[in-house]
Amino acid sequence: MRRLLIANRGEIARRIIRTAHAMGIGTVAVYSDADAQALHVQEATLAHPLQGNASADTYLRIDKLLAAAAATDADAVHPGYGFLSENADFAQAVMDAGLTWVGPPPAAIRQLGSKSAAKAIALARGVPCLPGYHGEDQTDARFVAEAQRIGLPLMVKAAAGGGGRGMRLVTDMAQLAAAVQGARSEALSAFGSGELLLERALLAPRHVEVQVFADAHGHCIHLGERDCSVQRRHQKIIEETPSPAVTPVLRAQMGQCAVALAQAAGYVGAGTVEFLVEGDAFYLMEMNTRLQVEHPVTEMVTGLDLVEWQIRVARGEQLPLAQDAVRFSGHAIEVRLCAEDDGFTPHTGTVRHFRAPGGVRFDHALFESLRVSPHYDSMLGKLIAHAPTRAEAIDQLAGALDRLQLLGLPTNRAFLAACLRHETFRAGQALIPFLQEQGGGIRDALQKSERISAIPCGLEAIFARKSTPESAQAALACPFPRPVRLRHRGKVFETPVAGACEPRSGIHAVHVDGRRWHVQHGAVDLFIEDASFDPPEGAGGAAAANELRAPFNGKVIAVKVGPGTPVARGDVLVVVESMKLEHSLAAARAGVVAAVAAEPGQQVAPGQVLVRLEAE
Repeated sequence: MRRLLIANRGEIARRIIRTAHAMGIGTVAVYSDADAQALHVQEATLAHPLQGNASADTYLRIDKLLAAAAATDADAVHPGYGFLSENADFAQAVMDAGLTWVGPPPAAIRQLGSKSAAKAIALARGVPCLPGYHGEDQTDARFVAEAQRIGLPLMVKAAAGGGGRGMRLVTDMAQLAAAVQGARSEALSAFGSGELLLERALLAPRHVEVQVFADAHGHCIHLGERDCSVQRRHQKIIEETPSPAVTPVLRAQMGQCAVALAQAAGYVGAGTVEFLVEGDAFYLMEMNTRLQVEHPVTEMVTGLDLVEWQIRVARGEQLPLAQDAVRFSGHAIEVRLCAEDDGFTPHTGTVRHFRAPGGVRFDHALFESLRVSPHYDSMLGKLIAHAPTRAEAIDQLAGALDRLQLLGLPTNRAFLAACLRHETFRAGQALIPFLQEQGGGIRDALQKSERISAIPCGLEAIFARKSTPESAQAALACPFPRPVRLRHRGKVFETPVAGACEPRSGIHAVHVDGRRWHVQHGAVDLFIEDASFDPPEGAGGAAAANELRAPFNGKVIAVKVGPGTPVARGDVLVVVESMKLEHSLAAARAGVVAAVAAEPGQQVAPGQVLVRLEAE
C-alpha cells in the first residue's frame, strides 16, 4: 500500500491521515466545494476536488471517488464512517478497479449491513434477538398485521442504515402509519433504501456495543464493550468503556456472540455489534460494518490504533493480538461536540473564535473562519478523556468542555458538560431514556445560569474597556448614564451603563451579526443582543405569528399545505432536511394559509419565509 485515498471528510479523514503518515503511507484527500479549505485537504499528501456541495454530488458519488483514485495514483481506499462506508457496491467497485479496500468484504457488508439479514444470521447462531418482523413484504397492510402480532411498544427501523435515521417509536397503533411513512422517507434520503423492519421496543434498556476485529486468516477477537446509552434522536452523544453495568461474565457472553456473528458472515476488518441490555439479558440490534465514531475510547483503554489494524488487515496481515493478550486499562469517555442548540436542532454558521482545551484527546477539523455547512452531519468533533477511574474521567472531560473556546454558532458544549455532571450519569445509571427524562431539567438549569450571566456577560461583550482611551470612548460615546436593553432568549433586561466595563477574567465574546454577540464564561454559553434601539416590545409580533420561517439552512423535503388550507396550531406545514435529519415545522397558531413560498427540493436559508397565514 503506497497511497491511500480517504473517501470521507472532516475529523475522521484527519484521523486516518495521521495513522497512514505514521506508517509511511501517502494519502489523498477528496473534497467538496464547501470543504476546499478544510484541514484534511491541507494535511493529506495530495488532494482532489469532487466538484459540488451536497453529499449526493460529492462524497456519495462512486464514479467521482474512483476517478480521484485514478487521477492521484492511489492504490487503496479507506471509507471512514458514514457516507459510503457500509455500501457493498462501493467496496466491490474499489476492488474491481484493482485497489485495496480497507474494510470488510462486500458480501459481509451486504449480509450484516441489513438489519434484517443480520438478525437471520444471528438467530441461526443462537445470538439473542428481540421479537420482530424483517420480511420482504413491505406493504402497509403487512406492517399493521405484524405490529399487532409483535405487540406494543415497537420500533420501526430502516433495514439498511443506522445513526438513528429512519427510526420511529410506536406506543399506540394509531401512530403506526405515520411512523412507517416518516421512517421510510428518512431512510430513502439517508441510505437510498426505504426497506423497514419492526422490532419489539424496550423502553428503558442500555445501548451496549462490542468492538470486533477479524483478519483474512480466520482469526476474530473482541476488544471489549462501549456503553452508548446517552442519546438524542436515537443518536449517541456520550460513549464510554467499560460500561458501568457490564460484569466480566456478561462481557464474555456478549463478546462470544459478537465474534460468532462476525465469523458466520465471513467478516474481515473492524466492526461493531450493537446490543440492547436489560439487566443480565442482551439482544442484538445490528452490526455496523465499519469503524465507529466512538472507536477512540476503545483505543484509549487498550492502547491500540484501530486504524493501523484496519490497514494491516487490509494488506493481508494477521491480527497483532490473540484474545487472551488484549489488556484493558482505566476508563475512557467520549462526547460528541455538535453544532446544535439545547433543543437538539442543528445549526450552521461560522467559527469566529476557537481554542482547544488541552489535557484530553480532541479529534476535530475546526479552525477559525470555518463555515459549518448544512450539507453534512452536525458533529464538529469528539473529546475523549482517559483516567484510572470513571469519576476521574468524568471530571477530566467536563473540565475540558468548560475550557474549550468555540464561538460563533450554537454548540452542545455546555449541555454535554451538564450531562456528565448529572447525578444519574455520575452514578452510572443513565439508560437510553436518560435525556428524555432528564433533558428538560438540564436545559432549565443551563438557561437559569445563562439568565444570571446575561447582564454582566452582555455588558462585557459590548462595552468592555478597549486598549486605548479613544477606543473605550467610542464603545460608549455618551458620558452620562443611559439605559441599556439586552435581549437574551426573547427576554429583555434593562440596566444603566455609565462607562466602559472593566474586563472580567474567563469571559470570551465574539460579534456574530447585527447587534448579536456570542459569549462564553466557563460552563455558560449564551447569545445576547443589544436591543437598546429596538422598537417597543410587541411591534411586529402579529406579523411574526402570520409567518413560518426557516430556522436554519436546509432543503425542503415536503410541503403539507397549499393556499386556502385551514390549519390548527401545531400542524406540520413544511418538512426541511438539514444536516442529514428531517425537521417538521409547525404552525404557531390556527388560521388559513394565504401563500406558500417554498417547494420540495428548494434550498432555504435561516429566516426565509416558507408559509404565510391570513391575518387574524
